Amino acid sequence: MHIASHDQSHAGTTTGSDSDSTSSASQKSASRQRIFMLVISTLVLGIVAGISSGLLSVLLKIVEHYFLGFLEDSSMPGAFNVNRWRRFISLTVGGIVAACIWWLLRNKAKRVPSVKKAVKGADMPVWQTIVHVVTQIFLVGTGGSVGREVAPREAGALFGGLWFRLAHRWGLPREDRELLVAAAAGAGFAGVYISPLTGALFSVEILLKRVNAETITVSLAMSSIASYVGGLIHGTEAYYAVPDSPFSWQILAFSIVASPLIGIAGGYFSRASSWAETKKTTGNHILWQLPLVALLTGVVALWGPQVMGNGRALAQTAMNYSAENSGLTVVIALAVLACAKALLTTFTLKAGASGGTLTPSIGIGAALGAILGIAWNYCIPGTPLWQCAMVGAVALLSASQRAPLMAMMMLMEVSHLPIVALGPLGMATSLGVATSNLAKTIARRNK
Repeated sequence: MHIASHDQSHAGTTTGSDSDSTSSASQKSASRQRIFMLVISTLVLGIVAGISSGLLSVLLKIVEHYFLGFLEDSSMPGAFNVNRWRRFISLTVGGIVAACIWWLLRNKAKRVPSVKKAVKGADMPVWQTIVHVVTQIFLVGTGGSVGREVAPREAGALFGGLWFRLAHRWGLPREDRELLVAAAAGAGFAGVYISPLTGALFSVEILLKRVNAETITVSLAMSSIASYVGGLIHGTEAYYAVPDSPFSWQILAFSIVASPLIGIAGGYFSRASSWAETKKTTGNHILWQLPLVALLTGVVALWGPQVMGNGRALAQTAMNYSAENSGLTVVIALAVLACAKALLTTFTLKAGASGGTLTPSIGIGAALGAILGIAWNYCIPGTPLWQCAMVGAVALLSASQRAPLMAMMMLMEVSHLPIVALGPLGMATSLGVATSNLAKTIARRNK
């Protein structure tokens, strides 16, 4: 009896050991399969996001060519030399067409969810999302005052979701859907602006809010691939053309003084754009409100074409001024343009347009930075005005987007700035966000 019991016990132990070994081998196999699928997914989605972003950039140039008759680049960032009435007509027609398309999409078709909702699991309908994305590019191309960075993100999120359906059948766990959709959205952004670090930070800092080796590796690799592919399609020149004058202690001191003021302005612009998104027109009223705002933008653009488009024209205009040739007239002009850009972007979003506020924030911040830079140079001459504009752009962008690292790296990447610029821009980022949050806290307490 004792021997039999011992044998049964030994057999049970052996069986349990074999079961554990089998389970361990199965887990290792599943882990290797998952890693393999993540690598393949990163490669495929990086290429697809880069192609889609490149094609959207080409589409923007086509729309600008046929409606406004100019080719946008860093040397000609806006329709400055286009007949003023052509600008007016382009904006008005663009607003009417976009309003009709969005009315149909929102009232007669399946709704397109936001990128954040897509990351959390919402499916993006294919043809509706494509039409929605193309309409955003069309409106910006005709001169509509709104950012175009949302479109490539949505395209990336769409392809990320579609690819996951296929990859899930091949063994990729459902838990990885969030990572792939977020990384693909960031890669779509990176493919347009050739900014891999910015795309990765958008995925990790804003969408996932989860920083670890896996999220950083997948997001950065995918954005890097998309940047390379997008650059092959539409080029890799700097989005904002700036001189190569060195950064000195003067610009760091300016950053300490000016960034808190511009950060407060960024906080107010963030609140205005959030209000516009919350109260966005979706029903029949879009058919008259969006064309009306487009017409109003056209009226302003008769004299100030810098308000048109996604804000690049305004930012580059501010960066092109020099302190030696700038006075009260330039200050007034930039102040009016900055206020007009903020109001028109807010009204465009409220009237029913879809789009972003990232590049409009850069334009508004650059204008405010240049204004303060002109005053600064009266006290401390020799500070390059384009650097003051850059500090203003970073301060307002970081405050309005609530994404300090992404804001700082975006300006570094799209302007091809040297590494020494991290000092003053980092200071602008920190102080801009801090004062924006402080002003928001004070406002809440006073209610």
